[in-house]
Amino acid sequence: MQNLKFAFSSIMAHKMRSFLTMIGIIIGVSSVVVIMALGDSMSRQVNKNMTKSQKNIQVFFSPIKSKDGSFTQKQSALTLSGKEDVHVEPPKTQESWVKETAKLKGVDGYYVTNSTNVTLTYKDKKVERASLTGGNITYMSAVENKIIAGRDLREQDYRDFASVILLDEELAKSLFDSPQAALNQIISANGYSYRVIGVYSSPAVKSAKMFGVGGLPITTNASVAANFNVEEISNIVFRVNDTSLTPTLGPELARKMTEIAGVQQGEYQVVDETAAFAEVQQIFGFMTAIISAIAGISLFVGGTGVMNIMLVSVTERTREIGLRKALGATRANILVQFLIESMILTLLGGVIGLVSAAGLTMLAGALLKNMMEGIEVGVSLPIALFSLAVSASVGMIFGVLPANKASKLDPIEALRYE
Repeated sequence: MQNLKFAFSSIMAHKMRSFLTMIGIIIGVSSVVVIMALGDSMSRQVNKNMTKSQKNIQVFFSPIKSKDGSFTQKQSALTLSGKEDVHVEPPKTQESWVKETAKLKGVDGYYVTNSTNVTLTYKDKKVERASLTGGNITYMSAVENKIIAGRDLREQDYRDFASVILLDEELAKSLFDSPQAALNQIISANGYSYRVIGVYSSPAVKSAKMFGVGGLPITTNASVAANFNVEEISNIVFRVNDTSLTPTLGPELARKMTEIAGVQQGEYQVVDETAAFAEVQQIFGFMTAIISAIAGISLFVGGTGVMNIMLVSVTERTREIGLRKALGATRANILVQFLIESMILTLLGGVIGLVSAAGLTMLAGALLKNMMEGIEVGVSLPIALFSLAVSASVGMIFGVLPANKASKLDPIEALRYE
């Protein structure tokens, strides 16, 4: 306790010098904490997205068969080496095939879509690069979009081939004053007129905005196929709630689709996103390591500053050290005193750095939430404790030399020091 009093009294006696010494520690700790917090948050978000995506088993047609006849990981990288290029005409996928395949045990639903890029206009307002998605009757319920104004697509819209459209919330605000104001208005998509029947909100919209997509309007897949000359079904997704079934059920669905379609060349295969997610996490890990190394250099520089100031402090307090030794203080007492003072100095810097990092992560979290729905950024307790332990360790390590020098001073020579 007495050593703590000595440490705080020495720091308070030289406030400006102590603060300037702590700056390197503050920067280093705050950098480490912010990077660890962001890295941890991004990693959790990637895992969350991966778990969510595993509920969607996406099936596509490939002209090249995979090794086991049903599943591929990087089919786009495969070539027909040693053979002449063979053009395989993909089958015109029927929803009845998908519906029949969805009867397999473990499948909870399905949806099919097509899409095209369009320019949306309303009077003098225009939104370019909007990704118009055409979905079947099960699409909206499967993707869990939330209707916030108007209504959803109905079975009658599909029967009547109605030119109706749903706008995402951001898109509705761009073309109209509010989601309610968009209802029953007629907008143009590349010259084709659509009546707005509803406005929805979805986490996917914010992610799309990050990649420069103007919006995600939704209509029927038949309408997109008829007006924009695309296949009525270009994307097939089966839904499962039990993600543990995904690895085995995926290839089984692909085989069933191939069997029902009766294709002789090529086959239906499953999109494997595991490698992509692993690569993203590897990139995050690499970036975190690089920036943490830079922050570590800052801590090292801060540590050398602490060592320097502690050496100055030992010189300034030579007579005090001699007096304490003359009164019976042992070498160990002096060593511990200066080690504690060095540790308190860096620990205070660590606390200030931690508080600064908490503020920065809150700001980063607010910015990221505008781009990535559902992401949670914050300084966790393990990260906070780790940062304080690091700052205290820096003080202990870089305080050894000054403390050792102080403990070795001869009391008689120290008392004579001017």
